[in-house]
Amino acid sequence: MDVRRTFDILAHQLANSPKSDAFAAKIDGQWVPTSTQQVQDQANLVSLGLTSLGLKRGDKVAIISMNRPEWMLTDFGISQIGAVSVPMYPSITVEDYKYIFADAGVRAIVVSDEKLLDKVKEATAGLDIPADNIFSFDRLPGTRHFSELLELGKKGNVADLEPLKAAVQSDDLLTLIYTSGTTGSPKGVMLTHDNILSNCRSSQPAVPVSKEDKALSFLPLCHIFERMVTYLYMINGVSIYYAENMEVIADNLREVKPQIFTTVPRLLEKVYDKIVAKGHEQEGVKKSLFFWALDLGLKFDTQKDQGFVYNTQLALANKIIFNKWREALGGQLRCIVSGGGALQPRLARVFWAAGIPVMEGYGLTETSPVIAVGGYQKENNMIGTVGPVVQGVQVKIAPDGEILTKSASVMKGYYNKPDLTAKEFDEEGWFHTGDIGELVNGKYLKITDRKKEMFKTSGGKYIAPQVIEGKLKEDPLVEQAMVVGADQKFPSALIIPSFADLRGWCKRNDMPDASNEELIKNEKIVQLYDDLVKKYNKSFAQWEQVKRFVLLPELWTVETGEMTPTMKVKRKIISENNKGIIESLYRQTEKR
Repeated sequence: MDVRRTFDILAHQLANSPKSDAFAAKIDGQWVPTSTQQVQDQANLVSLGLTSLGLKRGDKVAIISMNRPEWMLTDFGISQIGAVSVPMYPSITVEDYKYIFADAGVRAIVVSDEKLLDKVKEATAGLDIPADNIFSFDRLPGTRHFSELLELGKKGNVADLEPLKAAVQSDDLLTLIYTSGTTGSPKGVMLTHDNILSNCRSSQPAVPVSKEDKALSFLPLCHIFERMVTYLYMINGVSIYYAENMEVIADNLREVKPQIFTTVPRLLEKVYDKIVAKGHEQEGVKKSLFFWALDLGLKFDTQKDQGFVYNTQLALANKIIFNKWREALGGQLRCIVSGGGALQPRLARVFWAAGIPVMEGYGLTETSPVIAVGGYQKENNMIGTVGPVVQGVQVKIAPDGEILTKSASVMKGYYNKPDLTAKEFDEEGWFHTGDIGELVNGKYLKITDRKKEMFKTSGGKYIAPQVIEGKLKEDPLVEQAMVVGADQKFPSALIIPSFADLRGWCKRNDMPDASNEELIKNEKIVQLYDDLVKKYNKSFAQWEQVKRFVLLPELWTVETGEMTPTMKVKRKIISENNKGIIESLYRQTEKR
């Protein structure tokens, strides 16, 4: 792979697999392609436009947008002059924007739409960022449009870019990705060209794609997972189609018919829940066949041949039931790659059984990101683990169970935070992930919890809350859950129902609809969740079992400050916001 800097990917694709649809986006109801040559030409114009504004090597440029071709054009344009991209989540707060702009020393901003522009204007008040250095992808009054940046570039000479590109080294800083984490101020992760490209090389053997394929992209490009995968797609000549939005992904899948897409577990959970809900709507033989096939799927095991009878039944289920699942996802899928959180094993089993291999991966922003990923071949995939460690990456398990790693993909450090950087590496150079895990059969990495999130009961027993939460969330009736109980006699849980599924249950049980607040107080519903908690408690030791719980009426979100942009719970904030409720759980004298 003759690619040392990320922008080398463009020349690589032009030489090896030039595409008429390197990127595609849906505009006015039509998929509009951008060719490899157009990507290169427009990236050059972005580079020249930025230099005309006085930007130079090492300067920081923020990108705030949902996925679209312009995002990547801007990314390549920034990197070609040795400048540094600062991708940011559209969903974070004005305060976070302000902090990042100041901490990174951002000199220019590219933003997509009016809503985000309003947040940017508020966040840049008092900062030394010229209004002329702010551009928008959408045409907005009073702001320079992206086309103006390209027009500035047209006044320059492409030949002038060559010495700027030649000066960029593989170990130069490519991007600052700020991770909000679950506590404290955002941290700027410093990733070089080689950090990310080495991860592309490590992940390459695990991803079955070729220049004949298409990918649908909808995970945010500001997250390292989708960004690295995008570079990997392009190196392999895969055409990338950008989904319109999360609401119409199902339509986009049927239109694009991709061979691959990356996702987070929650989206697969929603797909699965919708399918099961439709199964409940069936009647008679159709309903019986649906749940017969589903039960077969839930028994699927990549590591075990279950014999002639099971295999014959599964083949029949694939012909009459699961074929409809595949068609709903476009009908051409070779695999789905899941990351960003733990995938429920039941989901992996059912999708694999339906002929849709799910490759669960694991990594961090700090590791560019992939450390391990399950294979698309059954023999390299163990459900319930995140697969084998990828090539070129070292992993060892510390005595306390923490996963440590070394590789060319590990970050340079945290921007402006040398003390924090030093804390994350030991004297032998191992990066401490903060995750607890084990190697199963000496091959498959299994994540069991976050080291910092484990807590101890008053009886001295350690509780791993993520494991318990994950088990509770296996049930379609549970949308979110957080286990509490530090220094208490036992663990308790805050549970937010999946209200769509709960209303479906109410309808099937002849119960009237009501508001969220009324539903969670209904005695039958409280009993339903009590039975649910008791069922999942059987998976745990006595001291780990949830003794009490409370149902809450509203989801935790990024906007409320209770979730990170990668949808991890901010335990400290949720605990503070529900302090009285949690205290009441431990004031009760009766046990459920």
